[in-house]
Amino acid sequence: MIISNYMKAEHRECDTLFAGAEEAVALNEWQVANDRFLAFANETLRHFKEEEEELFPAFEAQTGSSEGPTMVMRHEHEQVKGLIGKMAEALENEDRDAYLSLAESMMILLQQHNMKEEQMLYAMCDRMLPPEVKEETLEKIKRVVL
Repeated sequence: MIISNYMKAEHRECDTLFAGAEEAVALNEWQVANDRFLAFANETLRHFKEEEEELFPAFEAQTGSSEGPTMVMRHEHEQVKGLIGKMAEALENEDRDAYLSLAESMMILLQQHNMKEEQMLYAMCDRMLPPEVKEETLEKIKRVVL
């Protein structure tokens, strides 16, 4: 459970940051919204980097395949990155309606993405990776910076 617990906690942190930014936009608190959104975007992008540079390669090396769940997760990361860009533009323009509409799409995408990672990929990592590989991978994940 070492990988699952750590990565799930990061998902919850990103969710909290996301909700805080959305709340500030809804209240037209644009500076607060910008700060909170930047924190959400940075934490989400750092999390993706952890997965793409450390976790996914460890999983792929163990399974001998990069065509399965990691390929799907990478594709979804690109979708999230695209939405982050659009949301940043809406914030810059102080377009409340556009931001909140994009936030709804982002919430759905992230909920589905996180559920797949948590219920499938992370569980598979915990089950399939040898204990020493899990420990080593987690230590590398903890050192990733954006």
